[in-house]
Amino acid sequence: MNNIKIYFLEDTELAEFEAISKGYRNDVIVAVSGVFYHVYVYDIVRLQQDFASELENYGYYSIEPSLVLVKEASKEIIQLTLRALYEQNYFDHLKPIDKSSIGNHLTKY
Repeated sequence: MNNIKIYFLEDTELAEFEAISKGYRNDVIVAVSGVFYHVYVYDIVRLQQDFASELENYGYYSIEPSLVLVKEASKEIIQLTLRALYEQNYFDHLKPIDKSSIGNHLTKY
């Protein structure tokens, strides 16, 4: 499990509180053996809200290819979920991102 590193670009107590309250985080970066992936983390309530809103406004909902559903959008639950997905080779099916697009904002967990 040393081949996976999880980063939160906005790693503050406020960001954690807002993520749990809003039901999503879009600032999660996962590095697997030096290859970086941007994942979008949602809880089911937020996904249902976004789905209903997009369907009403546009007639369709386009899901992010790297969307991960969690019980709660807390760092602890996100980390547990992403580590479990790593064990199932989930990241083998995602398109990596260029590390230069992240900048120097990586705080590892």
